[in-house]
Amino acid sequence: MQEWIIAMLVISVLLILRDMAKTIFSEMKKSAAALAYDQYPQKEKMQRYAESFQKLANSFYETPYRKEYLSSQELEFMVEEVQQELCRRCHLNQVCWKQHSIQSYQRIYDLLRIMEEQDEEALRKARADLTGICVNQGKLMQELQRLMERERQNLIWNNKLLENRMAVAEQLQEVAQLMKTLSRDLFDFVEVDRQFREEVEKALKKKQIQVGNLWVLEQPDGRIRYYAELRTTGGGCISATEAAQVLSKFSGTRMIPKIEGKTLIGKEYSLMGFGEAVNFKMLYGAAKMTKDKETISGDNYTCTTEENGQFFMCLSDGMGSGLEACKESESIVDTLEQLVEAGFSGETAARMVNSVLNLRNRNGRFSTVDISMVDLYSGVCHFLKAGAATTFIKRDHWVEAISSTSLALGLVQQADFQTAAKKLYEGDFLIMVTDGVLDALPSECAEETMKEIILQTNVSAAQELGRGILERVLTYSGYKAEDDMTILTAGLWRN
Repeated sequence: MQEWIIAMLVISVLLILRDMAKTIFSEMKKSAAALAYDQYPQKEKMQRYAESFQKLANSFYETPYRKEYLSSQELEFMVEEVQQELCRRCHLNQVCWKQHSIQSYQRIYDLLRIMEEQDEEALRKARADLTGICVNQGKLMQELQRLMERERQNLIWNNKLLENRMAVAEQLQEVAQLMKTLSRDLFDFVEVDRQFREEVEKALKKKQIQVGNLWVLEQPDGRIRYYAELRTTGGGCISATEAAQVLSKFSGTRMIPKIEGKTLIGKEYSLMGFGEAVNFKMLYGAAKMTKDKETISGDNYTCTTEENGQFFMCLSDGMGSGLEACKESESIVDTLEQLVEAGFSGETAARMVNSVLNLRNRNGRFSTVDISMVDLYSGVCHFLKAGAATTFIKRDHWVEAISSTSLALGLVQQADFQTAAKKLYEGDFLIMVTDGVLDALPSECAEETMKEIILQTNVSAAQELGRGILERVLTYSGYKAEDDMTILTAGLWRN
């Protein structure tokens, strides 16, 4: 329970940090001359926080490893307990534990090890050998079985506790990494050089826009962002796109206002962000069919464009169907979306969600996760699958399948995700499906049949492509859905 509380606190911290970053940016109106960025006190403070979280994570990692068998010491304690609680009251105690103590000790120790290994044949032989040696053979076996069952249960709980600690350790480590990234993003920006500022200031003045401070931030991927304090001089409001066009002209890179920022420049100074425009856009659609005789689908999905130019697609299939499956998959999709928006990679976000799911007492429930993240600058798509069905890429008259054999989230502590990367080109379509879609096709050739269906669905819009595929799939199942069906489609186009 304590680990579960810590895990929830960690997730809360992540989201608070994201909002804190926005707040700090909105309140930074000090001149660059007053700031020594490399020694900025808040940056140093955040780095100390990061180190503290890393040390806390390391302390959890230092816990003992998972145990599959009882230790020799634990078995010795059990032998002593049998001797004290049962054999001590036997009238032959002196014979067994005084005259033949070594043989008696070894005999019971071996019996316990055989019970632990659950070797029925060896156990029958050991019991037969005990006949004629122990006058309380029946009671002795019952007592040994009771102790073994108790220790097995303790072993299970101890291993679960260790797994929970490892899950918390992973999340604390991710918090530390996020804090380091935030300290860099928040305080590693500098004022633009004087000539650039004068040129931008002069051009904006002609558009009745006045510049206060103007900063530039170079990101790890080499792309740049500008942050500017802007206001109008004519009394009205002007679109932030006007300022972006000026920055584009002098920077040599097409700039656009940040998605989450203000879009209008008013009479009062406002801090506005500008980033490099992406080269592509994704247009998506979805087609769904709920399982026959059910009213709620257990499938959920999301599609969103992130601030860093990544298009995030996530499809989750909850175990079973109905309301409970829907809640499970919806929770996973929402959490993944929030973590990716906060700056985590898709794989890191999935690992954190898997850790949280393992901390819960979920009665064996699980959900598949299928993630596609398209870099809208380069067109490269990264795939991540955890128990998910095959994803398909359609290009002209050719279809490629991206398959996976990994387990769903929540089934194992250390999730082993299947990952892949593919370059997409203009006009390519991504088709993500849940198991219910492929299960409706002939089992011996489901993927090949799906490829044929995709090729035969000749439409140019993502929404129509999904609907067309679903209609064709339903012909194989007599227009009845034996499981929830969801088809998520997205096409890549140049801006």
